[in-house]
Amino acid sequence: MALALRIIPRLDIKGPNLVKGVHLEGLRVLGKPEQFARYYYEQGADELIYQDVVASLYGRNSLHEIIEKTAKDIFIPLTVGGGIRSLQDIVFALRAGADKVSINTAAHENQSFISQASRVFGKSTIVVAIEAIRQPNNSYQAFTDNGRNPTGREVVSWAKEVEELGAGEIMLTSVDFEGTGEGMGIDLIKKVHNAINIPLVVHGGIGKIDHILSVTKNISVSGVSLASMLHYHCIKTNRIIDDFEEGNIEFLKSNQENSKIDTMSLAKIKKKLFNNNITCRLI
Repeated sequence: MALALRIIPRLDIKGPNLVKGVHLEGLRVLGKPEQFARYYYEQGADELIYQDVVASLYGRNSLHEIIEKTAKDIFIPLTVGGGIRSLQDIVFALRAGADKVSINTAAHENQSFISQASRVFGKSTIVVAIEAIRQPNNSYQAFTDNGRNPTGREVVSWAKEVEELGAGEIMLTSVDFEGTGEGMGIDLIKKVHNAINIPLVVHGGIGKIDHILSVTKNISVSGVSLASMLHYHCIKTNRIIDDFEEGNIEFLKSNQENSKIDTMSLAKIKKKLFNNNITCRLI
């Protein structure tokens, strides 16, 4: 029997705020992450991903307070990424309420960190994030720092390597499609999926139910991570106005939408997937 597909909201964090961009850039403030997290938990999210999108850029790790607020109100696995550079960082994240940590920059800088973390905390705790960008020769290169910095590593070979080093899961982001609502990088997903044996969570480009179906009906990914579809629906139906003092809030003021994205509740997404014979947990 096939394992149920995990539907995982991704919350990109900058400072105290939930943000969203396109191609991981042009970040716009959407609200307070703990409020979105609570809503998604009530809607039947299987897990949550919290990603500090500027942690490596500024050399910091500042999600602990937000994790603590979230973990008090939700009781599903929480993966935390951004600024995880040491075993002590992992200890702090787990103590704050995280169940798993996502590593990207530190994994490229020191491959033995993956092995060390896996031995100390167990493979199931260690997720390696891969930010992939297609190159002119149609290969895919792994990037760090929200797609800003090239690593020189080819994505498929890097995915194989991190599995051998002890990663328990890979979270694959197609930066080329991220935030566009134009669909997922299926070619990239197939290549990585066929190369590894550990769970694969895919992220980037989902704007319609059909985009999820086009992947999950042909590739047995472990999870799909969503952002725009869920966040913009949450804003429309549960609008909470806060006095934001930092960040780009023009999007919230304008009420504009990306016409390529069908905003939808998480519960409705799951029901539609279930009706299309995709096994997923319903509430």
